[in-house]
Amino acid sequence: MIRTPHTWWLTGLPCAGKTTLANALAERLRAQGQAVCVLDGDVLRAGVASDLGFSPADREEQARRTAEMARLINRNGIHAIVALVSPTRSGRALARDIIGTARFSEVYLATPLAVCRQRDVKGWYARAEIDPALALTGVSAPYEAPQRPELTIDTSITNIELALAQILSNTQNQVMLDPCQTIATQNP
Repeated sequence: MIRTPHTWWLTGLPCAGKTTLANALAERLRAQGQAVCVLDGDVLRAGVASDLGFSPADREEQARRTAEMARLINRNGIHAIVALVSPTRSGRALARDIIGTARFSEVYLATPLAVCRQRDVKGWYARAEIDPALALTGVSAPYEAPQRPELTIDTSITNIELALAQILSNTQNQVMLDPCQTIATQNP
């Protein structure tokens, strides 16, 4: 059981499996009697971030707002699970700074673009091919892969149960370290 409120920041291309994994992690933590809140990018864009577009500045602002919410959630004794493309290293670094390194785990869903395209039930990738102005991350807008995430998971080869086990094991190891240190665990 993870006693200190923590934030897992799930990042990756659209359709990499962030929301699916975030909801499964939340369900697992709730089954253990832990309080948890999922901050999903699509849901946030419908409310808190409805005034933002997809420009680089707006994407950074969405990451900043989400990090501020996660920090407040953690301060109130609740785990936060963020499912957000957050395409830039600088945006994710700012999130880590806002939340605090000791409470923050960057989980990179390194699912290949071809797999993400296949999973796209909303048709975003097809529309972005026709209209580059949509600025879809991975098509007409860049994604900067994390350089040193706490964990990397390719959801095309890692099932949900194994991914959850990796996340929880990694977090337990991380919180046992000095809060000023971080670790990087990569799966093959």
